[in-house]
Amino acid sequence: MGSEVNQLHALFFPFMAHGHMIPLVDMAKLFASRGLKTTIVTTPLNVPLFSKTVQRTKDLGFEINIRTIEFSTLETGLPEGCENADLIISQAMGWDMLKKFFVATTILQEPLEMLLEEIHPDCLIADMFFPWTTDAAAKFGIPRLVFHGTSFFSLCVGQSLRLYEPHKKVSSDCEPFFMPNLPDDIKLTRNELPFPERLDDESDFNKMYKEVKEGDSRSYGVVVNSFYELEPVYADHYRKAFGRKAWHVGPVSLCNRKIDDKAERGRESSINENECLSWLETKKPNSVVYVCFGSMVNFSASQLKEIAEGLEASGQQFIWVVKNTKNSEEEEEAWGRL
Repeated sequence: MGSEVNQLHALFFPFMAHGHMIPLVDMAKLFASRGLKTTIVTTPLNVPLFSKTVQRTKDLGFEINIRTIEFSTLETGLPEGCENADLIISQAMGWDMLKKFFVATTILQEPLEMLLEEIHPDCLIADMFFPWTTDAAAKFGIPRLVFHGTSFFSLCVGQSLRLYEPHKKVSSDCEPFFMPNLPDDIKLTRNELPFPERLDDESDFNKMYKEVKEGDSRSYGVVVNSFYELEPVYADHYRKAFGRKAWHVGPVSLCNRKIDDKAERGRESSINENECLSWLETKKPNSVVYVCFGSMVNFSASQLKEIAEGLEASGQQFIWVVKNTKNSEEEEEAWGRL
């Protein structure tokens, strides 16, 4: 490893939600293991979510720095101490409060710029939900890379949707349409699109979401938590058809070699990992389905019941990963049946 003076310095800025923080922290760990100076910037209440990971890197002989910036919620309408989107989900605060959280993160621009001016890293790798970081980094001549935790396929579909807007050319939410300029014939309906894609108003959230969709083209490039062999056609298509600089650096979770390294990322789980592993050891290879809808999906009690009954009726063995949330009696009943 060269001297610290000659080390490239990468600053990582994850969106404050577990599904975004964990892979970006893994990427920071990956960069650090290759000899780069790495710093993660986040808000104070999010530091404990990856402090164990940072400590483990020191035991392995390399180091990740942490810098914090304040996230004042006094003027945002958010509850005091609401510094992570998962808190809104787990407390069932609703979609309007979640939208408010996304918009409120723009107040981090000023403290981030102060930090950039102080440490002046060689690059800023910021989450897709921070589109304003491109302008913030440009003020100091620093390239901003967009972090995407998803696949090249989904990025291509998203670009096709943004550029050609085929969903606006059908007469109903159920009428199918083809996605233009993709290697395969992909057919969707408006009902199958993410909820923000169906919004067509001038709210602060929708303006922010449009900036997110345009963020790739304004940034230096993107880093994707995928690998070329998984989706070579779409990795090539994203670069060539849409003219994007892109690097596939995943799966970044592979930087965690031990079970403990993987299990201790993010918040503590109430799931008994040993019990799950013991159960899995009794099953034949490729015989169990893993079901997970992410930490930010809120199903109604009736939807949970339908999913539970469908899984049971399929006769397929499965593990269903769920988030901790305030469940109604109907929801508790649905989980209890599993």
